[in-house]
Amino acid sequence: MMKKSTISSVQGAPMYICIDIGGTAIKHGLASASGTLLQQGSTPTHAHEGGGPGIVRTVRRLIRQYIETKQENDQIAGIALSTAGMVDPVKGSIFYALPASIPDYTGTEWKKMLEAEFHLPCAVENDVNCAALGELWRGAGRGCSSAFMMTIGTSIGGCAVYDGHIIHGSGCSAGEIAYMRVPGGRLHELASATRLVHDVAAAKGVEPKILNGYKVFALAAAGDTDARQAIATLSGHIADAIGNVITVMQPEVVILGGGIMAQESVFRPLIEQNVSRQLPPAMYEHTRIAFATLGNDAGMIGALCHLLQTQ
Repeated sequence: MMKKSTISSVQGAPMYICIDIGGTAIKHGLASASGTLLQQGSTPTHAHEGGGPGIVRTVRRLIRQYIETKQENDQIAGIALSTAGMVDPVKGSIFYALPASIPDYTGTEWKKMLEAEFHLPCAVENDVNCAALGELWRGAGRGCSSAFMMTIGTSIGGCAVYDGHIIHGSGCSAGEIAYMRVPGGRLHELASATRLVHDVAAAKGVEPKILNGYKVFALAAAGDTDARQAIATLSGHIADAIGNVITVMQPEVVILGGGIMAQESVFRPLIEQNVSRQLPPAMYEHTRIAFATLGNDAGMIGALCHLLQTQ
């Protein structure tokens, strides 16, 4: 499904096709060079039904649709792609994708394939990295040049940005904080929405499948001690990770995203209190903690930012 924004494009101004491939949905849009989405829509990924080849067919169809339906004087200047999986941003290819998440996706040569077919410049980047760029450009990190973004969902992802550019590392896996060690184990095992639900379910002696993040926060708001304790524990683990990031990088801002981070009023005081206990003021007072503001648009906007940086 596609919807047009109330913001109109300037005829003849360059526009960019933006695609954000997630495990559940493929979000897509047409954006101006300033990062304003002029059209946008979403379609199911069907990751397990069609795997990587099915996603490729869907993305190619969406791009053709934008090209074929553009106004006569509109100029489409490039394709910006955000995607799940480990990405080689130079080659624009997927060098590893978890088969359980998206089968047959590893090895997909997005940049080579799309540039050959559509004769438009294409840039490809990991979805968490794109979300970080998007928030730094147009969202919670606007005005900053350095940031670290954490996305907390079924697992936890991360991205470091310095001087406005992603730090990829020698193997393109810098920022993968799911593997960071904190007191108690790896961050993936301790700091996710999945772990939050499991902890509350275990405390109540019920199956995790009858709970979700929304129910946990509703319980906490009603005064449930198990839910409140699980949220406090989760906040402590996230704060441990933030403390580690500050000691290594000391970015201007740490941005927290992902579904449960919409609960800013719950998390902010807990996380800030825990971080302030770990580090001397001379360290933590130079990094502010912010909560993502772009929502589902962050990946597309960040993908555009990445494309513009490569041109």
